[in-house]
Amino acid sequence: MMIMSEQLPDFDTKRKLRDYLAGFITERRFSLFNKVISNRTRYVSLILEDIYQSHNASAVLRSCDCFGVQDVHIIENKNLYEVNPDVALGSSQWLTLQKYNGLENNTTDCIQRMKGQGYRIIATTPREDAPLLDDFDVKAGKFALMFGTEQEGLTDNAFQLADEFVRIPMFGFTESFNISVSAALCLFHFTSAIRKQKVDWELTETEKLDVQLDWLRATIKESEMIEKMFYKKNN
Repeated sequence: MMIMSEQLPDFDTKRKLRDYLAGFITERRFSLFNKVISNRTRYVSLILEDIYQSHNASAVLRSCDCFGVQDVHIIENKNLYEVNPDVALGSSQWLTLQKYNGLENNTTDCIQRMKGQGYRIIATTPREDAPLLDDFDVKAGKFALMFGTEQEGLTDNAFQLADEFVRIPMFGFTESFNISVSAALCLFHFTSAIRKQKVDWELTETEKLDVQLDWLRATIKESEMIEKMFYKKNN
């Protein structure tokens, strides 16, 4: 499921709408929303290029939710990104998913847009000449970790457009981790690191409000009708 925030008139209106919609869920659930949103981040984001195995695709989303990473950017050049509900366990409804599939080269489109938003594009790779996770400077600014297909990894185009590279240390015979395992290891490492380094990793108050509205809309049955009632009541 793709969650996209509506552009409401101003912060105060958004806040009033959030509080209105919160009346249609339990206090316990809304309290959980407030707890979870305080740990959400866009300082770290994920880019997935042509991931096609639904088990891995779903496991990555589940890890993003568990580690508090809000945004996942999905490139569909050759393969459609399909979620297995038995693996994702509903995690996709709590994330902001952006798909890139309208152009011939969606990888370039995604990376250019991310760079335009101030992200460093970090290609994950098993190559031995790439810096290890511990050597990556999380304080240099927000970044997007890029993962490729299960069999071939990232495309040459993705590598050429990347700003930096990073690898997970390995000590066995196998050349690489499974994509979902790689993503989970990187997410654990980097979300822990940004909190220890005390960088400005939290969402802004406006971002928190937008995400909470998306969560409420995804949770409440007939939320669109209820939202129309709010606007009718408040002109």
